[in-house]
Amino acid sequence: MPSRCWTGTTSGRDSPSTNLLNPKMGVFYVALLPQFIPSGAFPFAFGVLLACVHVLLGTAWSAVLVVLARRLRTVLQRPTARRLLDRVTGTVITGFGIRLATSSH
Repeated sequence: MPSRCWTGTTSGRDSPSTNLLNPKMGVFYVALLPQFIPSGAFPFAFGVLLACVHVLLGTAWSAVLVVLARRLRTVLQRPTARRLLDRVTGTVITGFGIRLATSSH
C-alpha cells in the first residue's frame, strides 16, 4: 500500500479539521477563555477574538520551530551530533530508570 505523502497543502487542510474534532480543544476554550472576557463585552465576539489570538500565537510558534529546525538540520544530521544526542538521551532515560527503581514509592 503506498504511503501518503504529506505536503503543505494536505497538512494545511487537515490541521484545522483535526483541531476542530479534538475534544481537548473544546474543553480548553470552554474552561480557560471565559475568565479573560471582560464583564461588559459581548461574550461570543470576545471569545472568538481570543480564540483567533490563540490560533495566531500557535501559528507563530510553529513557524519559529520550523525555521529553527531547518537551520539545525544540517548540524543535527552529522554523525557526531547524532551520536552525542543518542548518548545524552540514553543517559537521561537511564537516569530516570535508576531513579524510578530506587524510589521508595
